[in-house]
Amino acid sequence: MNHPVQDTGWRIAAAATLHCLTGCAIGEVLGMVIGTAASLHNAATVVLAIALAFVFGYAFTVLGTVRAGLPLGRAVRIALAADTISIAVMEIVDNAVIVAVPGAMDAGLASLLFWGALAVSLLAAFVVTLPVNRWLIGRGKGHAVVHQLHAPADHPADNSRRS
Repeated sequence: MNHPVQDTGWRIAAAATLHCLTGCAIGEVLGMVIGTAASLHNAATVVLAIALAFVFGYAFTVLGTVRAGLPLGRAVRIALAADTISIAVMEIVDNAVIVAVPGAMDAGLASLLFWGALAVSLLAAFVVTLPVNRWLIGRGKGHAVVHQLHAPADHPADNSRRS
């Protein structure tokens, strides 16, 4: 017997987390590459990577919401409300992993250790952030706010306050 698949919010959470990861990854990779190429201290490289991850993470949401017809000021407020927790969790996990891998931060841009640790750190960030985003969406917070701008009125995400 075939049962229709019900959207429990995990699909939406995965899409939101992937969206967040894309912006964070661009900023994170750019920050790590700039910091490593410029021989910045590891702490300065991490701070740069985190700052750029927030900038790119917010920028993706702002661009999407402006395209949906929102004025820039409202789009920025929505991005801050929707993305801050997700990006923060992602950045804590991502940077904790890459810093914890011995030698990864000092390996250099031509090193498989550097790129492998960065890839593993981004994967770990996705895995840890996914349930956080699911929890936020289930309470009508985080990307649920952004999703409502794109979803038709009868979409299951509009009932996102259910658990």
